[in-house]
Parts: sequence; C-alpha cells; structure tokens
Amino acid sequence: MPTITCIEDLRVLAKRRVPKMFYDYADSGSWTEGTYRANSTDFDRIRLRQKVAVNMENRSTKAQMIGQDVAMPVALAPTGLTGMQCADGEIKAARAAEKFGVPFTLSTMSICSIEDVAESTTSPFWFQLYVMRDKDFLGRLIDRAKAAGCSALVLTLDLQIIGQRHKDVQNGLSAPPKPTINNIINMATKVRWGLGMLGTKRHGFGNIVGHVKGVSDVGNLAEWTNKQFDPRLSWDDVKWIKDRWGGKLIIKGILDADDARLAVKSGADAIVVSNHGGRQLDGALSAIEILPEIVDAVGDQIEVHMDSGIQSGQDVLKALALGAKGTYIGRAFLYGLGAMGEEGVTKALEIIHKELDLTMAFCGHREASGLSRDDLIPADKVMNPYLR
Repeated sequence: MPTITCIEDLRVLAKRRVPKMFYDYADSGSWTEGTYRANSTDFDRIRLRQKVAVNMENRSTKAQMIGQDVAMPVALAPTGLTGMQCADGEIKAARAAEKFGVPFTLSTMSICSIEDVAESTTSPFWFQLYVMRDKDFLGRLIDRAKAAGCSALVLTLDLQIIGQRHKDVQNGLSAPPKPTINNIINMATKVRWGLGMLGTKRHGFGNIVGHVKGVSDVGNLAEWTNKQFDPRLSWDDVKWIKDRWGGKLIIKGILDADDARLAVKSGADAIVVSNHGGRQLDGALSAIEILPEIVDAVGDQIEVHMDSGIQSGQDVLKALALGAKGTYIGRAFLYGLGAMGEEGVTKALEIIHKELDLTMAFCGHREASGLSRDDLIPADKVMNPYLR
C-alpha cells in the first residue's frame, strides 16, 4: 500500500482500482471541462497571509452547519453512482462521515437506497432531491426521507437538463455497466472492485427501482430517468417541496446573486454556491470566484455554503475566509472510497481536517469562525508584479 499524504494520492490509487467508466464519471466535467478545471485553479490563485508569534494552543475546527454541530465545516456532497465507485459505497461513506462527525448527503441517484443507508447508520443524514416530472413519486421520495429521519433536504436546482460529459458518452456509462468488450476487459483488471460487487445485491438505483410504476428493474430504468428531469422547474416547485418536507431546506446550485436573493425569499435555511463540479454549464464561473459576490448579496439573511473544486483543507479555509459557513467535498471523498472503501473516506476526511487545522494556525487563528478576507491575498494584489 502506498503512503497516502494528500487527496491526490487517493485519486491516483482510485484510478487504478475503479473501472474506467465509473472513475471517469467522477473525475470529469462537461464539454471542454474548462469550468471543471477552473474550480481548482481559481483556488490556487488565492494566496494566504501568514501570521507569526500568535498563540496557537487549543485549536478547534468545530463549527455548525444549519444548526448541526460538525467536527469541521465540511459535508460529504451528494454524488450519483457512489455505489459504483465501491460496492455499497453510499453506506460506507455515510458510516465514515458519521464516525468523523460531519454530514453525509445521499443523492437521489444513489445505488444504495435511503432505507439502506438509514439501516446502516445511527445518526441522521441529509438527502439530496432532484425535481422530477412525476410529482407523485417526488412526494413519496420526500416522505421516505422523512420516515428515514433525514435531518435536511438538499434541493438541487441546476440539473433541469443534463450537460454533456463526453467521457460518459464515450464510455457508454450505465448502472449496471453495459457489457461491451472494452468495459468487460477493463473491469476484468479491477479484481478488488469486482469481488466487492459480487458480494452485494445493490447494483441499480435503489431510490427508484421498485418505487416507480413500470420500473421494476434496471432494464427499464434508463428510459424513465431520461424523461424525468423537469425542465419546467420553477420557484413554485421549491415552495411545494418546502411545504411537503417541512424541515431544514438547503438549495444547491446557486451561481447568481439574484438567484441567491430568490432563495432567501423561498424560506430556505441555506444555499450552496455550486456549479455542479463543472459538470453542467461549461464556461460558467468557478464557485470560489462567484462566492464573495453571493455572500455580499445575501449578508446574514441565509447561511451560505460552497462546493465545486475543494481538494484540500486549504481550499476549505479559503472558502470560509470568503464568507462560506460550510463546504462540501465530492470528488475528494469519492477518490478515497474508490481507493480504499470506508477507510479511504475516513482518510480523505483526516487529510482535509489536518490541512485545515494547520493552515488555520499558520494564518493566526485558533477557530475557523475567526477567518475573514483579511487572511487572503488575491492574485491581483500580490505586491511583486513578476508573480502576477
């Protein structure tokens, strides 16, 4: 086993162990992948201000996200097909998050069902919802999340239509995998992954199969799913969902200050500044670039969270310093899951936590709540012009 020191080490290991179609699904963006890349490179352009001779004893990364105590202001983002990165992946990721003390968010498009995860954990988790045309199914899905004790609903608004991800098309992505010659050859080389999949019965979309009229197996799932994402989605739907849910509501997919203000008016408890990991509108701003504008637009009227591009504890710190009250990691924990299962997710969280803790200290803070824009130096403010 190679020594794991950072998220990149987990990524390299996951790429070796996960079949290409599923690794590419996690590690890709839409069209040219320009926004996907900018999500990371724009973090790199922000410099940190180091402070010295400051008391650094008794540091704490503890915080709250929508009133919930967390070990650090980081949640596991909702990611589709998590159970194809590793057998029973959603269950393993949820267990790791629970033990570490951070929220886990289950995707509508998960392999393990809401009930599967609830039966395998003891702490409430969050559930992410896509708006479907079939409102009867949508309502029952919300009711299932309530029955499972989910403590927050994360409503994703930026997937009314799906941005084309070239790698998924080229790989013939599906769950379970299409038995093409290339896929069979590739999966045959992933022995660890294959043995895990042989040991589980969970291979389809657990929240959908068996819960929708006419969708009894994965054979007729694709046709139903392709017709269900609702391009007519509006803020009236948000109100209906909020009323049906009745609990904490987080709106995900905000990239515009006016949309953020509308989210405030909707009565949501938090918003997530996100471009879906660069997987929807290629050419959109990175999440970290637009974050300050949105924070300034809504002030303290709503809790602002952020995802897309976070690969380190330093990235978390930069988002917090720019006004986010919470952050989400998607690819970072998926790399850990694909590399080492539940242990790998724990390792990813440990890496992020250690990097956040040490960087916080270098910047002169003992608590994450003390971070501000004064701790950052934007690229255009670097004093040496030869470094710009």
